[in-house]
Amino acid sequence: MSQQTDEVSAEIVEKLFSARANAYVPYSAHPVASVMVTPDGQQFAGTNVEVAHYKGLCAEASAISAMITAGQRQLATVYVMGPGDHLCTPCGDCRQRIREFATPETQIKVLSGSGKLMKTYSMEALLPDGFGPEQLPPR
Repeated sequence: MSQQTDEVSAEIVEKLFSARANAYVPYSAHPVASVMVTPDGQQFAGTNVEVAHYKGLCAEASAISAMITAGQRQLATVYVMGPGDHLCTPCGDCRQRIREFATPETQIKVLSGSGKLMKTYSMEALLPDGFGPEQLPPR
């Protein structure tokens, strides 16, 4: 985990703001947005969707789903933006989801609610000793 001072492109920040504005969060009032970027530069946005039984969809899961639907299978950069000026890092489930499609070079960038880059993580820093497909026995 390292403090970062580099900037995030205005295009990414706008996608995050737009996705977060569409969040469906009637129970938590905690809108989150995520943008997944593939190695070839394609971008997939997602937002959280809550439902009455509390097993909604996280923003990261939503964006990964869009990426997979488009036929992509690898992440170069993950962006996450919550509603405030505190770190809004991916939950445990989403860390595992990101791990499935990450490489050792994948960067996870967490932005403040105003669009300022707060921290950048490697996959190893975000999910130390994470379990991945390579740990499963061959089929």
